[in-house]
Amino acid sequence: MKLKLVAAISGLVAIGALAHAQQAGPQPKIPKPTLADAQNVVQIVTSDKVKSQAYCDLTKLEGQVQAAAQKNDAKTLEALNKQANALLDKLGPEYFKLMDGLEEVDPKSSEAKEFMSILSELDKTCTK
Repeated sequence: MKLKLVAAISGLVAIGALAHAQQAGPQPKIPKPTLADAQNVVQIVTSDKVKSQAYCDLTKLEGQVQAAAQKNDAKTLEALNKQANALLDKLGPEYFKLMDGLEEVDPKSSEAKEFMSILSELDKTCTK
């Protein structure tokens, strides 16, 4: 998985989380995930066809999100956010928690490279 994609997905997750937080009040800080957490999420997603398809569909939103963001098209971003949230629901809470927690990992660190190596297994399900 490309780091830019993680950032885009995290951005979509953050938008959804922000909307949820505004409704529910202050949220606790999500802890930094472990490599075992990432491996667990990969196993969960790759072993379920619905989750795998949802992941692939989510990756397809990346270009649309970037285009809408460049145009400052809030209406399109809102619609993409709704689509992303529906896909995140299909992926399950483990995936959401992992993506949220990855914000705590320095993107330039060797740890981030290890996460990306593990998460790249998800991309392989989309090329089939």
